[in-house]
Amino acid sequence: MSAVLEPTFEGDFTFARDEPFRLAAGGELRGVTLRYALYGELNARRDNAILVCHALSGSARVADWWPQMFGHEGAFDITQYCVIGVNVIGSCYGSTGPASINPLTGDLYRETFPLVSIPDMVRAQKVILDHLGIERLHAVVGGSIGGMQALQWAVDFNECIERCIAIGATPLSAMGLALNHLQRQAIQNDPLWRGGSYDIDEPPVKGLALARAIAMCSYKSAKLFSERFDRRPDRSGEDPFGTPDGRFDVAGYLDYQGTSFTGRFDANTYLVISKAMDTFELASGYASEREALREIGADVLLVGISSDWLFPADDVRALYKRMKLAGVEVDYTELKSSHGHDSFLADAEVIAPIIKAHLAKSLNVPTTLEAPRALKVSHGS
Repeated sequence: MSAVLEPTFEGDFTFARDEPFRLAAGGELRGVTLRYALYGELNARRDNAILVCHALSGSARVADWWPQMFGHEGAFDITQYCVIGVNVIGSCYGSTGPASINPLTGDLYRETFPLVSIPDMVRAQKVILDHLGIERLHAVVGGSIGGMQALQWAVDFNECIERCIAIGATPLSAMGLALNHLQRQAIQNDPLWRGGSYDIDEPPVKGLALARAIAMCSYKSAKLFSERFDRRPDRSGEDPFGTPDGRFDVAGYLDYQGTSFTGRFDANTYLVISKAMDTFELASGYASEREALREIGADVLLVGISSDWLFPADDVRALYKRMKLAGVEVDYTELKSSHGHDSFLADAEVIAPIIKAHLAKSLNVPTTLEAPRALKVSHGS
């Protein structure tokens, strides 16, 4: 693939409304603010929009975390499409979340922020589309939690989308639920957690860093760790928390990923979004998953990742089979990569052509994609 072209960035925007926003689990937000970003321009018919849904630590600024997808050789050619990103509700990047002011109290929501779900996030995105006058999306695309949102869009707003592309996304298995639980426990066991009412100038950085390190283990694969780190000693010196020497290189990598994360993310937000991830279930609000799947009218592309143990390819293939039985127009493609769950970021140039083909309404997709052997660094979902 040639060098990534700098996308035309139309800008960051903030939309706010005062009406209560009701949540699926009960309760409501008394007014909601949504931060979104646009790349390219809407055509006269307003039917060239692609909504790209971000993962746990991502943001509306799609080109910041998925730059390889832009440009003429990438999937998102903004001379043809208008790409939209929306910060999910519960985020810490501009949309209403735990770090926002609760209008009822005049203080930050913090630990009082209500439980939000993937359907809530999708309904909030629909608010932005209505605001922009977009009645039908050319596609919804996402990986990980973003893929959950794409699937929810296909079920809940089937008349509004033509294409659904979900990468490494299914309801979490028991192992995934266990890992998310441990990450939240790491944050809540930090002495600075203070029940979620931590001082914004003194947040629980050790707990948040440990949560991120645990997550990075689930985003990668054993093979990748062996190839990149093996049993090489860590020569960077002591870690930032004062652990004695005698560590290994992989420990230095995980510590770096954890500490660098704490400067850009909020601990309460981590809990809110990870819980939304836990509770994702397509059957929610329907008599069964099969009934939910029968609502889908979009052409669906599911992408599994061979080395993904957070969302195993077997689980994605199983969802594909259930969709087929429900009469959904669906294709399945598997990315062969050692990058684990993060392959949709680390091997974006491999996935880009298949997404590009699906956006062009080509349903003749290969059954496997082979990533190159070269080792690359990605920063996690």
